[in-house]
Amino acid sequence: MLRIHFTPRDLTRVTVATRPAPLWEVLLSLHMLQHSEGRLIFEDWRRHVRTTVGPDQMRLLLELTPAHGYSPDFLTPAEAAPDFDTALEQTLATPRHQVRSQLDLLQKWRPSSPWTRELAHGDRTSMQKLGRAIRTYHDVAIRPYWKSIGTHVSADHAHRGETLARHGVHRLLSSLHPRVRWVAPVLQVLDMNDRDLYLDGRGIELQPSAFCWQVPTKLRDPDLKPILVYPIQHAPGILRQASTDAAPSSDPLGSLLGSTRAAALEATVSGCTTTELAKRCKISPAAASHQATVLREAGLITTRRSGASVRHEITQLGIWLLSGHGSGRVPTPIPGRAPA
Repeated sequence: MLRIHFTPRDLTRVTVATRPAPLWEVLLSLHMLQHSEGRLIFEDWRRHVRTTVGPDQMRLLLELTPAHGYSPDFLTPAEAAPDFDTALEQTLATPRHQVRSQLDLLQKWRPSSPWTRELAHGDRTSMQKLGRAIRTYHDVAIRPYWKSIGTHVSADHAHRGETLARHGVHRLLSSLHPRVRWVAPVLQVLDMNDRDLYLDGRGIELQPSAFCWQVPTKLRDPDLKPILVYPIQHAPGILRQASTDAAPSSDPLGSLLGSTRAAALEATVSGCTTTELAKRCKISPAAASHQATVLREAGLITTRRSGASVRHEITQLGIWLLSGHGSGRVPTPIPGRAPA
């Protein structure tokens, strides 16, 4: 069990990331690619990736990301990046001594290869090869699904933010995940290696992830910025490819709901008041209130009072519809389960 120790200062410095982290999704998706669990969620994605990514690039990446055990911290930079390109630059700029020490640690789980030995010795060509492999993989496995991933992560952030605002940090930490327990002042993460992490006033960033499965994870090095990556609620439709062949003006959701109502539904992903909804959709407050009422009665959003105003938030059904699965059977959300 991992035990994360909080001080009073740490409790004031808990944050929830507003967007998915590109390289965490790359790393965790490589882990999922080597498992067979979560077939309802990931099997179509696995088939697409396995038949599209070249074997040479895949071999290089899998040498660094064993299905079980340790993956080098430099693959997932601790400092938040605004986009994939910036995150990849951070990885490729990792100091040589860190790369070497982390690859030495990796040998406990996976024997080194000629390529990883070159990488450990700071060979520039090997690092460039790693960058090309990550980019190639990202373009196939992550980028086509990025909008769908972002929608689900934004909805999770809105939910966590509302929990924090209404009930405080203790409720946020205690409701994070079924495999996480908050026994103040310690956050216990089950199914992780037995160790203690002392935040010492640094706080912690909670990073929601689409490819994190069953149990949260974190960087191994305790001196790096504390980050706990946790699974969002998984449901069919979480990995939907963005259309590449439809005309730019094609908007199936707009055709179904009407453009204004579709825009109103999308505006509630991050949560908003009626006034904010009106501004985002460029309509009057009265019209925004009407759109919210229709969406709420359809079960696509919820509305709750927050002080003097009301706040609208998308539901799982609304996310499902927004992700492009607006026909057929409505899926039941599938929570992550603990490994046997």
